[in-house]
Amino acid sequence: MPTPSPPIALLLAAGRGSRFGDHEEKLLQPFVHHDGRPGMVATATAAVLLEVMPVLAVVHAEGPLAEALRQLGCTVCLTAPGATREMSASLRCALQQSAEAPAWLVALADMPRVQPDTVRRLRDALAAGASMVVPVMQGRRGNPAGFAHGHLPALLSLQGDRGARALLESPALVEIAVEDAGIFTDVDTPDDLARLRQNQG
Repeated sequence: MPTPSPPIALLLAAGRGSRFGDHEEKLLQPFVHHDGRPGMVATATAAVLLEVMPVLAVVHAEGPLAEALRQLGCTVCLTAPGATREMSASLRCALQQSAEAPAWLVALADMPRVQPDTVRRLRDALAAGASMVVPVMQGRRGNPAGFAHGHLPALLSLQGDRGARALLESPALVEIAVEDAGIFTDVDTPDDLARLRQNQG
């Protein structure tokens, strides 16, 4: 029998990022990867995912961001010309390109401090048959979140910038307890980025 396809990570990197000034500029800011390699916010996030599973990255257009993610090893999906830059539009783009995958781990490109072990535990839960998974620390849910293939119609129907949060109220959700503050840590503003850089090492 053929080996089942593994879950894949969907890296959402096509949003507006208005609180930073410009989304692509934010994701291209220098940031050291978890293994000490120099990189950028988006590649640092992608590198953690790639250590564990295949990554399909969604970007708004060709350019330095798309090229950097390809060079790292991601497959890159471009949003349609004129498409909105809401999170749901990015998610639909990725899902439509990976509709045969058995499950997806939906990750945000501005969260470079999530740890590889967290990603591995979420992937393993999905591979073992979990319907939906989310990391939890001290009773608080974080990102990334995972969804089995059966949720594809609901994921494709999402609208706006809330992403898949509404689906996570389902009793099918499996919470994975972790010790990883990175599941809460994103880069929304220049001050966020400065604080994260200070804490690297």
